[in-house]
Amino acid sequence: MPRPTSPILSADRIADAAIELVDAGKPFGVNALARELGVTPSSLYNHVDGRDAIVELMRGRLAVRSAIEVPDGLTWHGVVEYVVRAQRSMFAEHPLVLPLLVGKPVTDVTVLGYYEALAEALLSAGFPDEEVLVIVAVLDAFALGSGLDLSAPPQVWQAEPGTALGRLVAGGEPGGIRADKAFDLGVDLLIASLRVRLDAMREAKSG
Repeated sequence: MPRPTSPILSADRIADAAIELVDAGKPFGVNALARELGVTPSSLYNHVDGRDAIVELMRGRLAVRSAIEVPDGLTWHGVVEYVVRAQRSMFAEHPLVLPLLVGKPVTDVTVLGYYEALAEALLSAGFPDEEVLVIVAVLDAFALGSGLDLSAPPQVWQAEPGTALGRLVAGGEPGGIRADKAFDLGVDLLIASLRVRLDAMREAKSG
């Protein structure tokens, strides 16, 4: 029997199948993924070291599929907004994948690339070394939470009638409309607060 002209498995195929498996709410693991791909676990281990390696393939594949690549020439706050919006969009499409990603260190070069662009932009703006990683973590948490918010029920709060929250919920906009407005306001607030912080640091140095 002739050998296939191309390998049955590839990193992209493994990652795509793993994402599809998790998105469908099915149990995730090497054996489950091997069944999904129609191969033996040993064949899968010829391409990946194990479950953690598959998760990292998924992380990188999501970033590639979402085409997250920071454009040249953006201001520091332009980079912040681009990365947060791109991450939110990516996370919103795959909420069940998120718990897997947050529990593992980031090693994928594509993902590290946009984090590097974010760090460089903040450093170039004048934020001190000791604050940049903290700011990146804040932005990350906001993007993650905002992505999950898009998969929330149309009415998140089931408040009692007659309460302040109940009145606001009854008159508010549901689901994605509220989530989009919350995200846009959050982006504006984050960037505005970072501007204020940066201006205060500059004033302190010049004084």
